[in-house]
Amino acid sequence: MDKLNYIVLRFAVTVMCLCPIITSLAQEYGTDSITGRIHQIPDVTISARKTPPAVMATSPLQILKKSELERMGVYDVAEAVRHFSGVNVKDYGGIGGLKTVSIRSMGAQHTGVIYDGVSISDCQSGQVDISRYSLSNVSELSLTIGQTDDIYQSAKAFASAGILSIKTITPDMEKGKYSINANLKTGSFGLLNPSVMYSHKISDKTGISFYGDYLQADGNYRFKLWNGNQLIDAKRNNSDIRSYRAEANLYSAITDRQDLQVKAYLFDSERGLPGSVVYDNPYSAERLYDKNYFGQVRYENRWNRQLKMQIQGKFNYSWNRDYNDKSSGITDDRYRQTETYLSATVMGSPVKNLSFSFAQDFAYNYLHTNLRDCQFPERFTVLSALAARYERTNFSASASLLNTYITENVKIGKAADDRKRLSPAVSVSWKPLRLHGLRLRASYKDIFRTPTFNDLYYLLIGNTNLRPETTRQGNFGVTYSKSDSHKRLRFLSLSADVYYNKVDDKIVAVPTMFVWKMMNVGKVETIGTDINISSEYSLTDKINLYLTANYNFIQAEDITDPESKTWRNQIVYTPKHSGGGSLTIENPWVNITYNVTFASERYTLAQNLPSYRIEPYSDHSLSAYRIFSWKKHKFKIQLDALNLSGKNYEVIRFYPMPGRNYKVSLSYIL
Repeated sequence: MDKLNYIVLRFAVTVMCLCPIITSLAQEYGTDSITGRIHQIPDVTISARKTPPAVMATSPLQILKKSELERMGVYDVAEAVRHFSGVNVKDYGGIGGLKTVSIRSMGAQHTGVIYDGVSISDCQSGQVDISRYSLSNVSELSLTIGQTDDIYQSAKAFASAGILSIKTITPDMEKGKYSINANLKTGSFGLLNPSVMYSHKISDKTGISFYGDYLQADGNYRFKLWNGNQLIDAKRNNSDIRSYRAEANLYSAITDRQDLQVKAYLFDSERGLPGSVVYDNPYSAERLYDKNYFGQVRYENRWNRQLKMQIQGKFNYSWNRDYNDKSSGITDDRYRQTETYLSATVMGSPVKNLSFSFAQDFAYNYLHTNLRDCQFPERFTVLSALAARYERTNFSASASLLNTYITENVKIGKAADDRKRLSPAVSVSWKPLRLHGLRLRASYKDIFRTPTFNDLYYLLIGNTNLRPETTRQGNFGVTYSKSDSHKRLRFLSLSADVYYNKVDDKIVAVPTMFVWKMMNVGKVETIGTDINISSEYSLTDKINLYLTANYNFIQAEDITDPESKTWRNQIVYTPKHSGGGSLTIENPWVNITYNVTFASERYTLAQNLPSYRIEPYSDHSLSAYRIFSWKKHKFKIQLDALNLSGKNYEVIRFYPMPGRNYKVSLSYIL
């Protein structure tokens, strides 16, 4: 309790000390200089398209908005994220398979996920399963590699090597009293996925929305797979899933300068884990039960143009049950973890073009299991982030310094030592004179990831002496954009980045005398390139082409021991070449989209031997959709053919993906 009292006192004192400073600054700056005056602004016609934020960013930034997601015809978050460059989505196959995101080969634990401005975390495994979140309710997906330019955020958002941000749909208060968005998806393998979103305007300043969806599928698809020298022709089993998702949101503009957002979230699922297909045996009886409930709140006060503050809070409850009726005996493992999270951020602009922010976060995590010798760990985390941003037309720069303090307690055994660390980041973007649309950027970030509860305390393999896994990221890139609504080529955006990453104290499981043990023994060096292109071309007044494409080269090698057989071998599950693209033909009749993703060979073990090699793959899909309008009503029908080649390629070894399959989607919007 002494540690807890110290941390809570530290967090409270920091916030209390900020309050008089904020008040005095607000009084000093006063109110907006134009308050109470009437200004007549002449009409202005803008024909040029605004430069995308991704082009202006000092660190690699990729954004997919709702319109682009609909145009691409993707169905879930994981499928959409695959179209980002520098990303590897680990997919264990099937509709109910777990899906995690790794950025530039650093591992899923280094990827932060933010949902409507508040971080999602999993203290047990450190990985976030993005299959829990529905794309039907998403208005924007964005991926930042390195440090984001947005310094007005929580300290936790500074604490990852990269951030996947998910923004949900907010009701438009100006469109009417209420709105409805209903959708029904069905398709191969028993897929049934209805969803509905209802938004209601209570007053001019307050609105509510409700979203719910249900997903079921048997997932038992046929597959062919080489297992050694034998071609298996079988059918997947235990791949079914049933899940419920629900959200309730409150949006309120308390005053012209104060906003309040409240969210309640529910996810409940039961799924079969089909397991790997080894020795010609596709049988599996493992079941996974998930329950995840959380509530979060965000309050913002904008005292004036120069000063504002936001406060965030969240309570998260997660329950998992892993039941397996295997031949060696039944196992029934249950886990319960909770998180209490508070954050306060202040941002001020004392002079033109220069902004500062300070963020203070506190988090409490607790894990309970029914496993024998469970240590019942609890973690207290205090994060403090100081950031600055300078921005002009031709030059911008951001810098941040994150201070991390973590302490832990256990009921049984020994807890890990306290961890303290300073993590700097800096990035710049420069537009050379006389080169219209061209910008250069460079960034550096030093960050780490804390060992998870599984790394530290899981049965015999846990090791409380683990050090944090550190990463150093360097990036240099060039971006170019051009837009002209009066020409055939309406828009063109290009970006190319080269980067160097180094991971030290990599946490891996290694065999000791009697058991495997988590150890800090790994070092990884990564050199890579990301290339992105996006364009819009007008064939006629009514026919347009939209093209997006990306290519990634990643050489991520083990440099732990020059005498080892794995020296300078590519790390596991990391393709050297990968990418994808999307081409859409938009016309008055039926819009057609072609999507492709590909990856070169990968290896399942650290030593790159032919027996550990996974074959390259490419996944092709075709989508056709049409929108009908009648008065205020909109109807959309979409048909999709996925994995057109029909090959049961593998993302994870011995987990074959579904072959050719089909989906139909019907939507109604009011």
